[in-house]
Amino acid sequence: MSRHFKHDIVIIGAGAAGLTLALELANTHSVAILTKADIREGSTLYAQGGVAAVLSDEDTIESHINDTIDAGVELGDTDAIRFTVEHSKESINWLIDQGVPFTRYGESENYHLTKEGGHSHRRIIHSADATGLAISKTLIKNAANHPNISFFPDRVAIDLVTTQKLGLAGENKVVGVYALNLDDDVIEVFHGQSVSLACGGSSKVYLYTSNPDTASGDGIAMAWRAGCRVGNMEFNQFHPTCLYDAKAKTFLISEAVRGEGGKLRLPDGSRFMPQFDERAELAPRDIVARAIDHEMKRLGINHVLLDISHKDEDFIKEHFPTIYKRCLEYGHDMTKSPIPVVPAAHYTCGGVVVDQHGSTDIRNLYAIGETAYTGLHGANRLASNSLLECIVFARSAAQHIINSKTQNDDIVIPDWDETKVTDSDEDVVITHNWQELRRFMWDYVGIVRTDKRLLRAKHRVDLLRSEIQEFYTNYKVSSDLLELRNLAVVADLIIRSAMSRKESRGLHFTLDYPDKLANSKPTILNPETTD
Repeated sequence: MSRHFKHDIVIIGAGAAGLTLALELANTHSVAILTKADIREGSTLYAQGGVAAVLSDEDTIESHINDTIDAGVELGDTDAIRFTVEHSKESINWLIDQGVPFTRYGESENYHLTKEGGHSHRRIIHSADATGLAISKTLIKNAANHPNISFFPDRVAIDLVTTQKLGLAGENKVVGVYALNLDDDVIEVFHGQSVSLACGGSSKVYLYTSNPDTASGDGIAMAWRAGCRVGNMEFNQFHPTCLYDAKAKTFLISEAVRGEGGKLRLPDGSRFMPQFDERAELAPRDIVARAIDHEMKRLGINHVLLDISHKDEDFIKEHFPTIYKRCLEYGHDMTKSPIPVVPAAHYTCGGVVVDQHGSTDIRNLYAIGETAYTGLHGANRLASNSLLECIVFARSAAQHIINSKTQNDDIVIPDWDETKVTDSDEDVVITHNWQELRRFMWDYVGIVRTDKRLLRAKHRVDLLRSEIQEFYTNYKVSSDLLELRNLAVVADLIIRSAMSRKESRGLHFTLDYPDKLANSKPTILNPETTD
């Protein structure tokens, strides 16, 4: 028998977006926050650079808008971009009011602003080189102390519960979610007047990623299965500079290192970025990642070098204390010599199609943060716009929920049915399929693509999805099976979207169509017509 919990709103994910939404609603709503692991684990925690916002008199809203449009290669939604940037300053003020300790200029009252690739001004407000950690710790502390917010860690969401799935007539709306409690393997039912997907992105679909293990595209997959459209899934951002070290997996080296003068070099010490873009190391991430990928393949090398050792030692330690300490743990002293770096899957620019309130195609279902496709990023995300998007759209969603006054009290959600499944003695199938999926996505649907590679990937994902569905139908669910099921859905959406784009634009680069089309539109997939 399932356990049942009832709250006004159920939020899946405890990153910047989910926590902001919870805090904005908690004074008037009861809030449940579900997390797959510890409540502190998520992409926000690992965000280093900062939050982009127009905070200086030397900067302008129009400049930030134009930089975002340029980085997105003219595929961003101009209304969404303007909406986000115009709400940037008030969002930063909200974070400051929450107690986030942003870095100041020495003893002054002024906040230190840094500059990152693609930005025309210094507009990145930060907390040293661990901004995400500072935001996460502050918001978690505030949420944990609020009487109307309840955390439910170690819960893996399985699927959304909608009136359509329950066979009820009328407009389709979400009424709750089924989730697996990892502590005792019991399936629980969370009832909500509204449900918000704040689960992060899907970079775990790739073999190498800077993201934590939780980034398996759960929110995108669940929304798709429930009937929501998704957009721009072909645009996967590969962070150009992750530490290349077997022991470290992929520790992200912030773009701010390049913003403060770091140079990319080949093993012989020569620079190569000026040959690819006039902005050199400060070019947008897609250009830098492709340049590194090109040089690695051309020379047959495993990594390139990022060098900021020409800067003063105290400057490096002051500006990048976390990166300096972490690199030193692996034997790399960035104050004395270059550090080895490689690109890794970093950010999902596409996601669940939403409006400016975070509303999806299903009533009372919201998607915010990296799970959502707002139109802000277009074909490539401008550095440090992601945390800004989390705060802006979470606060907008909160206001929309407050104004909606939804009631689902009379809707009964049945227990999860496990009468036709058994315990699995074939978990090796999950392990094998997991490895195969992430490997062929890296090899065939990575930084550089071709029609042939995409077709190979499509054949493989179709077979995998069939095998996974058969396994899901016959055996009790587990965390690994649920994540694999979601990753297979997301992989399929990425491949389909990439196959439909007959041009190279931003993060989608294909050797078969190397040129950019004069007119291009976002890629929108609809489960009613394509699944």
